[in-house]
Amino acid sequence: MIGSGPQIVYGLCLLASTACAVLLSRAWWTSRQPLLFWSAICFALLALNNLFVVLDMVVFADIDFTLARQISALAAVATLLYGFIWESER
Repeated sequence: MIGSGPQIVYGLCLLASTACAVLLSRAWWTSRQPLLFWSAICFALLALNNLFVVLDMVVFADIDFTLARQISALAAVATLLYGFIWESER
């Protein structure tokens, strides 16, 4: 068996957030729109958060990654919020 349902979902979430970060980075590279930059950083941090979820729930079940997951999620949201505020003041 390849994996259980939650393991597959965790992996797909990691792939989706990584793909969004890559696509947003490529779009920012061509257009240089600042909001794309902040969104790309946010999704890169969300991909890191999803990596911590996979490590926590699938790979190392006996190690607690809760603090790392919460810090990366907070950093992702704070980055996007900072980008929104920064761009609204321009």
